[in-house]
Formats: sequence, structure tokens, C-alpha cells
Amino acid sequence: MLLPFAISADPLDLAGVLALAQHRHALQARRDDVEGPGAVVLFVGAVRGRHQGQEVRALTYEAYEPLAVGSFERISGEAAARVPGVVLCIHHRIGTLEVGEPSIVIAAVAAHRAEAYAASRFAIERVKQISPVWKREHLVDGLSWVEGATVDPDDPAPLEEAWRRACP
Repeated sequence: MLLPFAISADPLDLAGVLALAQHRHALQARRDDVEGPGAVVLFVGAVRGRHQGQEVRALTYEAYEPLAVGSFERISGEAAARVPGVVLCIHHRIGTLEVGEPSIVIAAVAAHRAEAYAASRFAIERVKQISPVWKREHLVDGLSWVEGATVDPDDPAPLEEAWRRACP
């Protein structure tokens, strides 16, 4: 059974996350007697083959699961505060992933496309800012840790910056 927010060592179930988000939005719309889902945005982040001019062979992701899942829940609440009625589902992989493999999926469902796009973009910006997920690059000539989330989740400035990036 899929949960709305998850860390997983297994390959991401893109269709399952999408269906779950649509189902959750439909239930919410019925409960609140508001417009049903009119737009669905599925963001899939994948492992790139180059980073800062160096060839990447793979990435190893690590996470502190309880805090990471909690941060995904927080991000969903932050998005809903700015885009009433939006529903998010966020799943992130851990373990070693090859170039091209999906590492994160964010499904955003809203009544209208602009809202779904904004919520999706906001969510990935906030994941990068506050979620305790770390990655180690497997490069041609060695390994390198990439700095992960460094901002205080309660600091309003990064929150506003994430929203500005989502809605330029």
C-alpha cells in the first residue's frame, strides 16, 4: 500500500504515486464540496550523468526517514496554505541509483494547472532546502558528497524564496 509521503529503497512507482494523489484530491474535493481535480503535474527527478563538469556514474542517496517523511508532510501543508485544495504526494529513493533512474517523484493535483505547477515546483524547492536527504556522487575519479539541506525549516526567508522560484 502506497503512502502519500515516503522514502524507499525500491524503484519509485510513478503511476501509483500519481493515482494516489488523484484519489486523495478527489476525496478532499468531495468532502469540502469544491472543484475536483482539473490538473495533475508529475515531477520526476532523475540522476544526471554530469555535475559541475564531471561525469557521474551513479548517486547513492541516504536519508533519515522519520525526519524526511515529516519534512514532506510539512511541505505539503505549506503548499496547501498557499494553494488551497492542492494535494501533494512525495516519494524519494535511497540507495545507489544509476544515471537516468528516478530519484524523486512529486505528484501535485489541483483544480487548475497553474496551481498544480506552482505546488510541484514549490515542493521540489523545499525538499532541496529542508529535507534530510543526502547524496554521494560516484564520479569517474572517485566519490564526492553533495551538500544537502542546510536551512532552518522555520526560517521564513527560504520559504518565501521557494515560493518565488515556483511562481516567477
